[in-house]
Amino acid sequence: MCGRFTLTSNLDELQGRFGFLSEYTDHEPRYNIAPTQQVLTVTNDGQRRGEMMRWGLVPFWAKELKVGARMINAVGETAATKPAFRAAFKKRRCLVLADGFYEWQKDGKRRIPYYIYAKDGQTLAFAGLWESWKSPEGPVIQSCSIITTQANSFIEPVHNRMPVILSDETQALWLDPLTEEPDTLNPLLLPVPPKLLTCHRVSETVNGVRNQGPECIVEVSETDEEAAESRLFP
Repeated sequence: MCGRFTLTSNLDELQGRFGFLSEYTDHEPRYNIAPTQQVLTVTNDGQRRGEMMRWGLVPFWAKELKVGARMINAVGETAATKPAFRAAFKKRRCLVLADGFYEWQKDGKRRIPYYIYAKDGQTLAFAGLWESWKSPEGPVIQSCSIITTQANSFIEPVHNRMPVILSDETQALWLDPLTEEPDTLNPLLLPVPPKLLTCHRVSETVNGVRNQGPECIVEVSETDEEAAESRLFP
């Protein structure tokens, strides 16, 4: 799955790379983006647009906003047919932009966090789906989900799933509003080649959603973590 990620690149760089227009100007580096928060997406209605959406897709037929908390990820193998996602898969696809993401490796009862990112330092484009939902109170809420696939051989020792990362070549097809057929789109939902990624262990600081600073992505060793624990629990 994908449950936390970062976006630290500046807006000019993102617009230059992904070619979108945006009225969004309140952009700051974010080191610990969590479900239900606003995330930067790229949509295409004939023009690429940068839009902020709530992370956790709320189907148009949902009764409550909180349904979205269970929809932060869409399983790539079933996204085209699952009721919560199939309409969006056909008509409302997007990119979710990230500079890296976190996964947790199980070690007994402990979960060890790792930060995973592109070897070349480029921003990643996750395959996403989005929906509009009208709340009973009146406002229309746009929300999104990140599509996941089986982990590649690099991620597998940490977690068995990973976000679908689209290449520069496949992003255009994924966003094409005239493309609707699952037979055309499903082949895009594959693991990225392992050689394109790298990772390092990070502090358990990232476990706390309130922790939002650059310390979340700082590399630590097992010795560093043991030393920190000894200070907390002498």
